[in-house]
Amino acid sequence: MLARSAFRAAQPLKMNARRYATESGAKGGSNALLYGAGAVGLAGAGYFFLGGSSSASKAENKAKEAAGVTPKVAFTGGDQGFLSLKLAEVEQVNHNTKKLRFELPDKDQVSGLYITSAVLTKFKGANAEKATLRPYTPISDEDDKGFVDLLVKKYPNGPMSTHIHDLKVGETLAIKGPLPKYPWSENKHNHIALIAGGTGITPMYQLVRAIFKNPNDKTKVTLVFGNVTKEDILLKSKFDELENTYPQRFRAFYVLDNPPKEWVGGSGFITKELLKQVLPEPKSDNIKLFVCGPPGLMKTISGPKVSPKDQGELTGVLKDLGYSSEQVYKF
Repeated sequence: MLARSAFRAAQPLKMNARRYATESGAKGGSNALLYGAGAVGLAGAGYFFLGGSSSASKAENKAKEAAGVTPKVAFTGGDQGFLSLKLAEVEQVNHNTKKLRFELPDKDQVSGLYITSAVLTKFKGANAEKATLRPYTPISDEDDKGFVDLLVKKYPNGPMSTHIHDLKVGETLAIKGPLPKYPWSENKHNHIALIAGGTGITPMYQLVRAIFKNPNDKTKVTLVFGNVTKEDILLKSKFDELENTYPQRFRAFYVLDNPPKEWVGGSGFITKELLKQVLPEPKSDNIKLFVCGPPGLMKTISGPKVSPKDQGELTGVLKDLGYSSEQVYKF
């Protein structure tokens, strides 16, 4: 996950938190202590051709579904092995992050991913005894045909991220999926909160995108997102668009570990004070909190996940605030 796990004392800051249009302003002061993620995880940061899917492609998929035609899928799960997917496009996002588009075997295929799910990548170095396996949450839409997009941050000693960054257009990467995460259906919860650091945002984005593309889903969403610098913020343009389009249902809080002088958001780390201010109350009806980020964030906010099938004990800030393990999911 994220490399940096050390925590330092957060600095207080006065912040005008954007609230749902249907809510009145917070009573009293609006001081909040925020978190800046120390590094970036499963993928990278930045915004560029992340919309990915075309309206024509989606319309065609919907027309086929209406006619009872099921789109062909690339990743079928189960006993399907790894697919060798060709790298079609590469774009540099920032100093250590790339967005990579991999072609599916058939241009008429969709990925076969669903909300929420990920893919598993595999690479075996020339002198390695065992293959390296790493999960990534694609940023492309599940309806996109012919490709899947990954956003990958390169780590100094990361074998998989280094390998992916070194790939040239035309070379291949072994990928399989889908890896199931939290099963989602429209209006499953009244209100969800997403607490992310760095590229722990990618599974959150996948979920948010699905909620707001579905006109029948009325779920409210609160996002708390920490990064090191402004350049590390992933998908902010997309989230800004959602805030402007759905002010009654979506709000986002951004914090930076090393903010620029002109930064008007938060600085420091996510604290109990901030989460108490912006999250739905533990006693609220039908809520769910999702957490994904660096080991330090996970330990402090929710406690670490033991394994893909074991969420581990709920500890940290969320437990202190009165949330139950049933109300929290760790990606």
